[in-house]
Amino acid sequence: MLIREIRVTPVAFRDPPLLNAAGVHGPWALRTIVEVVTDEGITGLGETYGGLAHLEKVRAAARLLTGLDVYHHNAIYTAVAASVGVEVLTEQHGMTSASTHEKTVDRVFSPFEVACLDIRGKAEGRPVVDLLGGKVRDAVPYSAYLFYKWPGHPGAPADSFGAALDAAGLVEQTRLLIDRYGFRSIKLKGGVRPPDEEAEAILALREAFPEHPLRLDPNAAWTVETSVEVGRMLDGVLEYLEDPTPGIEGMASVARRVPMPLATNMCVVTPEHLPSAIRQGAIGVLLLDHHFWGGLLRSSHIATMCSTFGIELSMHSNSHLGISLAAMTHLAAATPAISHACDTHTPWQDGQDVVAPGALRFVDGAVPVPGGPGLGVELDRDALAVMNERYETCGVRSRDDTAYMKTFDPSFSSRRPRW
Repeated sequence: MLIREIRVTPVAFRDPPLLNAAGVHGPWALRTIVEVVTDEGITGLGETYGGLAHLEKVRAAARLLTGLDVYHHNAIYTAVAASVGVEVLTEQHGMTSASTHEKTVDRVFSPFEVACLDIRGKAEGRPVVDLLGGKVRDAVPYSAYLFYKWPGHPGAPADSFGAALDAAGLVEQTRLLIDRYGFRSIKLKGGVRPPDEEAEAILALREAFPEHPLRLDPNAAWTVETSVEVGRMLDGVLEYLEDPTPGIEGMASVARRVPMPLATNMCVVTPEHLPSAIRQGAIGVLLLDHHFWGGLLRSSHIATMCSTFGIELSMHSNSHLGISLAAMTHLAAATPAISHACDTHTPWQDGQDVVAPGALRFVDGAVPVPGGPGLGVELDRDALAVMNERYETCGVRSRDDTAYMKTFDPSFSSRRPRW
């Protein structure tokens, strides 16, 4: 089954002012939608990052894939690698650590791989989860993903989520997300307020939601000593502490001195990082993300390797739409080693999507695996056209949380560690 055509469409959708260690989300989030069409007329869907440098690499790779067989993933990967050449793409928001050449190739390859698996599932009448080994769970639990946030973007009306600038605001935000989606675990994006304030917020969440597992992610904003101090303060409270300090060596130093597992999507982001992290005992939980680990099949290989060395798994999230949520759900449903609720930004998209409604829904904080063939979702072409028009007119071509923050606070620094 040969690739006849590939359509690459950039889109933009509204994003709330979510605060993080790098700054604050701008008013527009960017994604790239990939449609792979075969000579048999079957179309598969993929979704990836929307920054212009990445978009250009995806478009360049697409031109080399026509005529390749959708079953020949190795040939597709080789063609993508050839199109990328030796270039390494950096991430302006800096939330998934340093870039490497391998990571650059994997990021460009991922949406094509997902689209090819979507095609194969549709051709065989089977869901993608079956192509990954079959379901080990019928629904994938996700966590309530909390952010410190402004009431709205400066100069714009308050959004429907409201402000969350202290512990009380975060508790209210959590109630809203749990009431709407039924989440049964909670994650706080930290690295925004001084560490003692964020620890106090976690304790307030524990008091308000005593049955919900909690995790805290400061995005490497703390020194080793601060990480140890907060980790010990939250003994018995956190499910895991995610990326408290930069680098494998720093994480290993903290891991030896705190009582809870450390998790990462920053210090281990390619296979080449794993030997050092395993040898030093730097992490107890890896947050998989098929968008930069090279797709669903490669992510499942990483999961098997982590299981061998006793590393547990969850799943990382960035601002995304429904094609990504469907792919994440299929992967997590087929991965026994994922033992923690996964991250998702879906609630923050507030209903905006490029997939037709109905296939994806939250039930008690979990997304049932879509039942149709392939990814089980269909493209909403009207919504795609609207979001593409927004991309063309919004003027944003990359995510830069630091630059956006500096427009309101010129003294802001994204230096890490900060505390």
